[in-house]
Amino acid sequence: MSDLYGYSHTNHSRAAQRQNGGVSNLETRPSLVECGGRAGTPGGPVHELLAGRAVLLGEHTEVRRLLPTLGRRLVGAWCFLDHYGPDDIAEEPGMRVPPHPHIGLQTVSWLLDGEVHHRDSLGSDVVIRPGHLALMTAGRGISHSENSPPVHPALLHGTQLWVALPDSARAIPPAFEYHQALPTFTGNGVRATVLLGEMAGARSPGTVHTPLVGVDLALDRSADALLPLEPDFEHAVLTPTGGATVDGVDLQPGSLLYLGTGRREVRVRAGADARLLLLGGEPFSERIVMWWNFVARDGAEVAEARTDWAAGRRFGQVAGGQPLDAPELPPTPLIPRGRVR
Repeated sequence: MSDLYGYSHTNHSRAAQRQNGGVSNLETRPSLVECGGRAGTPGGPVHELLAGRAVLLGEHTEVRRLLPTLGRRLVGAWCFLDHYGPDDIAEEPGMRVPPHPHIGLQTVSWLLDGEVHHRDSLGSDVVIRPGHLALMTAGRGISHSENSPPVHPALLHGTQLWVALPDSARAIPPAFEYHQALPTFTGNGVRATVLLGEMAGARSPGTVHTPLVGVDLALDRSADALLPLEPDFEHAVLTPTGGATVDGVDLQPGSLLYLGTGRREVRVRAGADARLLLLGGEPFSERIVMWWNFVARDGAEVAEARTDWAAGRRFGQVAGGQPLDAPELPPTPLIPRGRVR
């Protein structure tokens, strides 16, 4: 075993029936999530293995939701994480996510297999491919759609992530970035691609508004390495494919290991080819309300955004299907609370 410091930069059975979720929440009865503040952040390293839960989006879409989930709502400013696939869509239309709105967050699209056609109300029109970063900043309001192209690869596999914007940035103008070249570093059977933030001297070109990091790790079957970490961050590791051992904990595909804070490094090992997604960030101190596709500070802000979307205000227009109707608001008040349930 050795570390990565200083290295040069350089099928599910129901899959064919699904229409995958994209970077959105398509639940017709979305739950209210209240989170934020530092009270639930451990003061040192921990091991919390979060298996996630199956979530049915629409009639046929099933994803594994890792954030928010029972026991953990945030990792830094990362506030939403769904893992979908690998799904065989060779004979199916694939992803079908009609136009829908966002406020107060950034969406991060990260594909391992397949292609997704992204269009938004700014006029952005790109086909997202594996290894490319699609970063959409909603700010005060944006709408977008995501669909598999008419002719698409047989497999679709990826993650959908949200980053909560701090109060200083949550009302900024919307923006979209697409980065085809991302920094990497390699060593000891690991190839790391930095999506956001910085690790081992490799810095992503993606715009961030709070201290955070996101790194895709491709592990060879003999990988055994130490990854440098920021001790002021909290971290978690998702296993999209293969089996790996992180800090001595064996992980199965689709699981999330929360590592807590206070770590300067973490050891990763693999006995077969595997992929990991490392997420981290400075604990997010602001309290937020998450409902449907909105991240806000109180219920009034959520209600206003819902009303504006229904009235065709603020969010603009985008191609990609009939716009989604906003669900009914829950009967209980939307009040921001803590980080853990």
